[in-house]
This record gives sequence, C-alpha cells and structure tokens, in this order.
Amino acid sequence: MKAVIKFFIILSMLPSFATHAQRIKDLADVAGVRSNQLIGYGLVVGLPGTGEQSPFTEQSFKTMLSNFGITMPDKLKPKIKNVAAVAVHAELAAFAKSGQRIDVTVSSMGSAQSLRGGTLLQTMLIGLDGNTYAVAQGSLVVSGLGADGLDGSKVLVNTPTVGRISNGATVEREIKSPFSLGDHITFNLHQSDFTTAKRLSDTINDLISGSAKAIDATSVQVSAPRDISDRVSFLSVIENLEFEPASPAAKIIINSRTGTIVIGAKVKLLAAAITHGGITVTINESLNVSQPNAFAEGETVVTNESSVNTSQEDARMFVFKPGVTLDTLVRAINEVGAAPGDVMAILEALDQAGAIRGELIVI
Repeated sequence: MKAVIKFFIILSMLPSFATHAQRIKDLADVAGVRSNQLIGYGLVVGLPGTGEQSPFTEQSFKTMLSNFGITMPDKLKPKIKNVAAVAVHAELAAFAKSGQRIDVTVSSMGSAQSLRGGTLLQTMLIGLDGNTYAVAQGSLVVSGLGADGLDGSKVLVNTPTVGRISNGATVEREIKSPFSLGDHITFNLHQSDFTTAKRLSDTINDLISGSAKAIDATSVQVSAPRDISDRVSFLSVIENLEFEPASPAAKIIINSRTGTIVIGAKVKLLAAAITHGGITVTINESLNVSQPNAFAEGETVVTNESSVNTSQEDARMFVFKPGVTLDTLVRAINEVGAAPGDVMAILEALDQAGAIRGELIVI
C-alpha cells in the first residue's frame, strides 16, 4: 500500500505584508472588565431510560427528595434510569445585573447515554469565592444523537451527553467591578509588544496630550474622569481610536501532530543549501491458495504473500542567498515536494545551522 501525504503551508500574512489600522477595542481589554466562570452540580431528570445508576447519582437523588421532606430507607435502591448527574457551567459577563439571564452548558458526569429530552433541576452556580451568583434550571437542547442495536452495533452523531440551555440561569448576585475606582483606566494588549504599546499611548496622547503612558509591553495607563458617567463617555471615545499595531515577530510554528506549518511574513534565511532525497516504500499484499497433492492428506488453506519494494529518487539541492524571503522559501519547499515530516526536518536543520532569522516553535 502506497501512502501519499499532502500538507499545507499556511502564510500568516498576505504577500503585501501590509498592516492596517485597527481600533483599540479590537487589540486591548480594559483591566478589571472581565467575565467570571461559574460552576455547579445538578440532576437532569425526565430522560427516556438513557440515564445512569451510580452511587453518587443515587445519593444526589435521595438528598433532593429529603429537601422536600421525603425520606427513603437506606436499603432501598431506586431504579433511576431517567436521571443523570451533570456538571453545569456558565460565563458571568462583566457588569451582569441581578435578574438578567445567561446561557448554561450541561455535561454528563457519569455513564448516562444521552441527555436528550431531559430537564435540569434547580442548580446553584458558584464562583471562585464559593458564593452563589446564579441559579440554573430548564429544558436541555441536545444536538447529539445515539442509537444502539441488539447486536452491539452503535451509531453516534455529535455528542449526546452535552446540552445547552439558552438563558437557562438567572443572575442572583452582582460582581463588583474596579472600573469606577481610581483615577486611571488601564488597557491590556491581547498580544504583548513594546512597539504596539508605545503606538497605543501615542495615539491617545494625540487626542488628549499627556493622558496616557505605556507601563510595559502589555499595559497602557490612561487618566480618566472620576465621575462614572463621564468615564463611560470617555472610554467610548478612546476605544474607537484607530492606530497601526507593530508587525509581529518573525516566527515559524510547526504542529507535529497535524503536519501544519505556519510561517510568519518576517521570516528570512541566511546563506544555506538544502538537499532532499525522497524515499518511497511500496507494500503489496496478495492472497494465495495452497492445496495439497491429490493423494496427500491435508486441507486447502489461504496464505498471505507480501512484497516490499523500496526506491529512492535523485536528491536535489537548493542554494539560498542571504536575505531570502518567505515567498522564495515556500516555492522551494513546494518544488521539492517534501512531506510534512521532511519539511519539519528541513526547518529544524536550518534553525540548528543558524540560517533562520526567526523563532522556530514546535507545538
């Protein structure tokens, strides 16, 4: 069997290498304005026999009944195939107010086959500090589907053990934000870069002289009004200012699992020579029938016969002059016709030889 491997070299920037002005709100976040993760443990009921029977599910079921004044004997083990223990999680957005609704995701924690058709019972969603910030409840929407046959065959579409409830939780407690505190607003860049931080502060200072200063490669501090209404209006103007961020550092990213190679636009080569010899291995499998002689004892059997052939193409060498750009490198690699593993080996060898002006990162 001859395997043919295809791969893609993805360019992180267009050939023009041009960067365009972007809004501050697209490149940076305001310090303290963030979402918070919530998590809870609950029960999904009403399942059509696709639930589970596990010790913690039974314990949770009995605890729920005891909250309503119903006590079950310890020796009694209820058959609760229509109940499943689940983990519930949600994101509480910044400035979320009490009474507002948020979406929740529900995931099976045990051996439940499907959550389709189930209803989540009242579940407390707690934050990192242990306080309850929202309460979730409602009918699940499950996109997955599973079906089992009597012979053990199984068909599974998507993931039937994970569901979602749109607006399934009500916010019960607000999280205080430091947005209105102090005399400054701090912008944190999504990607740290000293040049970008300097350009961001210069853009703000062009509007309001002396109001912004870059603290480090990530943060830019801006003087802001103390009145909360004025501060909101001030931030609305600032976050829509446009400036041109700095070009990213020269990097080559290799994903060794998928064979994906991403080469940054600023990557260049020093003087180097590359040679590549392609080796092709062909394995052919065939079946032979072995029969005994007419007067000999024995049975007719089927035997396997394998044929393994190896061939090697003529090696080709490419010489690069100093300052070779990304386009030349990509064209040369495509001309060689190397497989992903060969391309990775070539790039790693170039990096070891010090011929790459950029950082090689293998993930």
